[in-house]
Amino acid sequence: MVTAMKYFADTYAFLEIVKGNPNYKKYLTQHLYTSVLNLYELYYILLRDYEENTAKKYFLQFKEFIISIKDEYLFDASKIKLTYAKSRISYTDALGYAMALAFQMKFLTGDRAFKEMAHVEYVI
Repeated sequence: MVTAMKYFADTYAFLEIVKGNPNYKKYLTQHLYTSVLNLYELYYILLRDYEENTAKKYFLQFKEFIISIKDEYLFDASKIKLTYAKSRISYTDALGYAMALAFQMKFLTGDRAFKEMAHVEYVI
């Protein structure tokens, strides 16, 4: 029996899933997690590029994947953001990466800033 992997999907990953990127298809059968901030970003992008019904549809569809944000994740994310300051990682991505590390899962993204980092599943 094959066990599903656990991934923390960032906004980039969810956007590619919504767009139907075939490189992300295999992740639909895996255990995906995210934060409310990633879904907030996704909602904004879909609202901007599509329409409100589409934005709400995907926000509500992915809402079940939200992990609550704890103080220690914010503290770790701040250290990550400082460590990788030259990469210009966003606050949301630093938090997502910190949460992925805390839960011992891969950080699923297509963001080039994470391409060479440990514990990252880089997919474009």
